[in-house]
Amino acid sequence: MAQYTATFHTHLAALRSCRALGRAEGTEARMAPVPRVLSSSCGTCVLYCGEDPLLTLLDRDLEAVYRREGDGYILVHEESAG
Repeated sequence: MAQYTATFHTHLAALRSCRALGRAEGTEARMAPVPRVLSSSCGTCVLYCGEDPLLTLLDRDLEAVYRREGDGYILVHEESAG
């Protein structure tokens, strides 16, 4: 199971996503400050584990999703502007 970090444009989007992920069976999620190596508009991210990035559970105000790889992050999804 992979570890993911989702960043958002707003704190409310992070909160909604964390709740939706928490309701999904077998998924644990928690809110945290965005790691310094990543950027985010609101400064809050959601950390969670899954077989895939679970994009359908994330709020539409999603900024990006990263997969944890060793000591770094790999961008797996980025929302386009507009």
